Amino acid sequence: MGTSKLPFLLDCFSFKLPKSPIFVNLIQTLIAMELCKLCRASIVLLVTANLIFTAQSIPTTLEGPFEPVTRRFDPSLRRGSDDLPMDHPRLKRNVTSMFPEQIALALSSPTAMWVSWVTGDAQIGLNVTALDPSTVASEVWYGKQRGKYSLKKTGVSTVYSQLYPFEGLRNYTSGIIHHVRIDGLEPGTKYFYKCGDSSIPAMSEEQAFETLPLTGPNRYPRRIAVVGDLGLTSNSTSTIDHLIENDPSMILMVGDLTYANQYRTTGGKGATCFSCEFPNAPIRESYQPRWDGWGRFMEPLTSRVPMMVIEGNHEIEPQAAGVTFKSYLTRFAVPSVESGSNSNFYYSFDAGGVHFIMLGAYVDYNTTGAQYAWLKEHLQDIDRKVTPWLVAGWHSPWYNSYSSHYQEFECMRQEMEALLYQYGVDIVLSGHVHAYERMNRVYNYTLDPCGPVYITVGDGGNIELVDVDHADDPGKCPSARDNIPEFGGVCHLNFSSGPAKGNFCWDRQPEWSAYRESSFGHGILEVVNSTYALWTWHRNQDIYKENSHGDQIYIVRQPKLCFMGSKDDDVAPSSPPMDSAGGSWNPQSGGFMIYYFLLLILISLQCL
Repeated sequence: MGTSKLPFLLDCFSFKLPKSPIFVNLIQTLIAMELCKLCRASIVLLVTANLIFTAQSIPTTLEGPFEPVTRRFDPSLRRGSDDLPMDHPRLKRNVTSMFPEQIALALSSPTAMWVSWVTGDAQIGLNVTALDPSTVASEVWYGKQRGKYSLKKTGVSTVYSQLYPFEGLRNYTSGIIHHVRIDGLEPGTKYFYKCGDSSIPAMSEEQAFETLPLTGPNRYPRRIAVVGDLGLTSNSTSTIDHLIENDPSMILMVGDLTYANQYRTTGGKGATCFSCEFPNAPIRESYQPRWDGWGRFMEPLTSRVPMMVIEGNHEIEPQAAGVTFKSYLTRFAVPSVESGSNSNFYYSFDAGGVHFIMLGAYVDYNTTGAQYAWLKEHLQDIDRKVTPWLVAGWHSPWYNSYSSHYQEFECMRQEMEALLYQYGVDIVLSGHVHAYERMNRVYNYTLDPCGPVYITVGDGGNIELVDVDHADDPGKCPSARDNIPEFGGVCHLNFSSGPAKGNFCWDRQPEWSAYRESSFGHGILEVVNSTYALWTWHRNQDIYKENSHGDQIYIVRQPKLCFMGSKDDDVAPSSPPMDSAGGSWNPQSGGFMIYYFLLLILISLQCL
């Protein structure tokens, strides 16, 4: 009996199983051993019995709200690390002439994908001359078979410049940036592709990606990775290496990507005091070659896994004539036209049965603005019978108990929170604070079973160190003059009710803060069905520890309890995937393990 039976055996289950190494190894062992069915069943019994007695329960939000938990910074770890130099093997240019580099994918629709790349040499100096995009074509050849490309699409190309007409600062002009939308893709299908200009010829090596499932309430991406405030440090490499080990099918990057605007100030080759070294420069230079280095650093991942980005404050990058966000707006393709926003600062997309809304914290978010108008109209059109899950993401968190950025975006919360609550947003993902924090369900600073689960993952590893101080620590409450946002107004407030009534800060960890920890890492969201999703936060220090993580919980939707303003909101809850003390099913608790135990017996007798 060959190992080709393994996929069939794994599919013998009618529901989504945790494909743990123990389970897979067990099946592989049984296949390899020429034993009778009774012997194989006995092995299953012994291994599963061990799992039953050693498994730990994963909590669910149904058991919340939880008592706040703080895990302090581990003093054996460093709070930060140096920027990688531009000649680092993962950052330096490894192609010549017009051959593609910095290849990246982004979702366009369930049947279409954006492919982006860069060709040609960027320039930096006092006098730079922009390349001519018309000198090289933008082509993607693709198909379902390796080395056979039955389809071809062409797209657009452009360049951008970052200009600083001030003494001592250097100008920059980019290589040629290409964006091609390939369509007609089948869901859940592997495609092979090359990009470049076939007439030169200057085509990339063959790349491959797998499309996501078709939109629908019973179809979900395998794993969605969530990262914020990544940068280009040694810690950043640990984060991405760890993320790759977790094998995501999509990446959500919630702002502050390269920290190019920090490189001349805090990076390995920069000035320790920018304003001291360049006193006549009213604008801090953003060292644009870091964007090219970041694109090369990410390419092994983004050339095969779509990455969806949203802007953070480090993408503002002001230059002459008041121009901002030039790098962000030019380098990334996002489904802005497809989602009707027509703005790269905010947009939406589907990933199976999950609808994502990406919002801009550094453009107008007021109720009278274009973003709010788009958001309100868009929320009304979401069909929760088709995409039961509604997940929002933006850079700056509304709920945050760290001293850093405390109440910084209170104005945005006051403008938009009621609308998101009205339409039943399930999860909100943000960065900005360089630490991890998960909230209890909350609305307007009040515990609410229908409020979203807010999660901060601004711990990607950037140059600015991990945040360790909490606003409720003695002497660490910021003043009203601190934490002024780089965009928008200041709306700092004292709490009007609860244990912190009359105060700007709590004197203990706020009741809406369920878990917080000062470590670098990333998150993984695994949606099980229309009402259950597993959230896991992976710390960088756990990369070499099997099945180790910093925080884990099942986020459970309750559509019958919580009114949703979007159309077709009468969604029946799915069967829970686990069995815990709270009455729900947990793949690592006793009730599930008994069921798992019986099913494995059935597999050993029927499937093997």
